[in-house]
Amino acid sequence: MSWYKLVCVSLVALSLAGCSGMSSSEQRVLSGGAIGAAGGAAITAIVGGPILLGTALGAAGGAVVGAVAH
Repeated sequence: MSWYKLVCVSLVALSLAGCSGMSSSEQRVLSGGAIGAAGGAAITAIVGGPILLGTALGAAGGAVVGAVAH
């Protein structure tokens, strides 16, 4: 199982390194999508329903709000 943890940590590190050259608007879209995904998953888990659908809808909504927010 140790290799599994190493792969997961490596993927997270690589994904974070890819965000270093983003513009501020791209960062807002990304953070809005991440916050929306977390919120959508949490709300769906509380009220019941398919968590992946809630996560996807939250991510899409958060990305849109992040894109239009100044």
